[in-house]
Amino acid sequence: MGKKEVPSLVKDEKLIQRRREEMVKAAVSLFKENGFHRTTTREIAKASGFSIGTLYEYIRSKEDILYLVCDSIYDGVKLRLQQDINGEDSGIQGVERAISAYFKVMDDMQDEVLVMYQEAKSLSHEALPYVLKKELEMTAIFEELLFKVVKQGELHLSEKEIQAAAHNIVIIGQMWTFRRWALQKIYTLEEYTQLQLQQLLYGIKGA
Repeated sequence: MGKKEVPSLVKDEKLIQRRREEMVKAAVSLFKENGFHRTTTREIAKASGFSIGTLYEYIRSKEDILYLVCDSIYDGVKLRLQQDINGEDSGIQGVERAISAYFKVMDDMQDEVLVMYQEAKSLSHEALPYVLKKELEMTAIFEELLFKVVKQGELHLSEKEIQAAAHNIVIIGQMWTFRRWALQKIYTLEEYTQLQLQQLLYGIKGA
């Protein structure tokens, strides 16, 4: 499934990007507070700092805004993760650094991630497969890292075990956001990261 094109009446690409970033920031705050269905495009326009007419020069519908929210969050997470992963890191230590970086991104983008998963169900049949594909691309980053460690002989995992481990890493990072109401009363991010690193790597080292 390819990326959904969101038409704009404006031709200036830099202006489109800036305006849509403003919309995404405003929408995340409103969706978190009111939910997708109870938030109006007029409220998003006001929170973005421009008129409803201006808003519709950059999107066609409220669902377009939700799509842009989801797309920007995945792109932001992936970019941050790739920036924080040192290409020279290798072995188990490299995996540990990557997981730690991912958990930090989840912590920094808690509201955005929470909104995305709460409201993604409202995406159209056209847009949802693309967003789900982005989720798999994020998981693939960890699959690749684990595969390299297996090739180096530090882990002994089958292909399916690598895939399961990568999904576990992604989900456990997201859990810091989804269950923050409980977890963040018990642990600091550093404590949570170290605990999960111990459990994840102990569980996936194999024989």
